Amino acid sequence: VQLVESGGGLVQAGGSLRLSCAASGRTIASFPMGWFRQAPGKEREFVAAISWSGASTYYADSVKGRFTISRDNAKNTVYLKMNSLNAEDTAVYYCAKTYSGYSSSWSTRGVYDSWGQGTQVTVSS
Repeated sequence: VQLVESGGGLVQAGGSLRLSCAASGRTIASFPMGWFRQAPGKEREFVAAISWSGASTYYADSVKGRFTISRDNAKNTVYLKMNSLNAEDTAVYYCAKTYSGYSSSWSTRGVYDSWGQGTQVTVSS
């Protein structure tokens, strides 16, 4: 499966963005999906994950209450709505597909087997 992120850009602190991750090559409807981010000089970190049906979602503590992950399986697309952005949210954001059915593992990079190329999000203070 190929994953392509879009929707990144430059936004002022307190603003919002919605990222999209479009999949092609195969359906992602049967797979949980996740978003990660990587800031300059830092490790890639978990942001959010969503079950295959969309019924269950999980978030890193740093984004809980501000970010919302969702999916539209008919469009083979996953979204990340980001509100109340601050400078610490500046990073390249990646979407990824996991092969794991265990939600307890979804914050771990190693269970994701397909990654997009990333989209840059820059928050100016």
